[in-house]
Amino acid sequence: MPFELVGRDVWFTTLAEARALRRPAFVKPPNDKSFPARVYPDGSGLPGPDAVDDDAPVLVSDIVAFAVEYRLFLLDGEVVTGSRYATRGGLDVAPLDGDPAAREVREFAGRLFASGVPELPDAIVVDVGRTGDGWAVVEANAAWASGHYACDADAVLDVVLRAAAPLAGFGPRDRRFLRPAVSVVR
Repeated sequence: MPFELVGRDVWFTTLAEARALRRPAFVKPPNDKSFPARVYPDGSGLPGPDAVDDDAPVLVSDIVAFAVEYRLFLLDGEVVTGSRYATRGGLDVAPLDGDPAAREVREFAGRLFASGVPELPDAIVVDVGRTGDGWAVVEANAAWASGHYACDADAVLDVVLRAAAPLAGFGPRDRRFLRPAVSVVR
């Protein structure tokens, strides 16, 4: 996503590279929970190669303080439901509808689908928040792996069902977002 939507530098690298950081940064594994996603004082606090492989992918970003954060379930480029989930880093759950910032949140979410912005899947969850500089994307997640807080459960289910559809249910545009199935041998 462009800088104007995330409000900070975010880069994709390996855990080995992130271990070389000598400044505070937010580090998270993008595909699993192999170690805690959080602010690390430097790379020396990240798990060692005995715990997580050097070539494990990670996302690293500058540290941002969000005054308030919202979870948005998006379907075909529209917010179908949303919830505030944090204020100043503390849990603060309430439906988006009726929230004083609901209009601003929805307007910012509309920018995610503007011309020139990389496409998102048709069914996705995006967390957004307000910083001292304005609105920014916190992160994007798979709908089927995201808590719904105070979102409308029926609307959440619509997004989850689309995101977890059988292969035949995905159109050509969304197929590029799919990961190959991993077979488990027991």
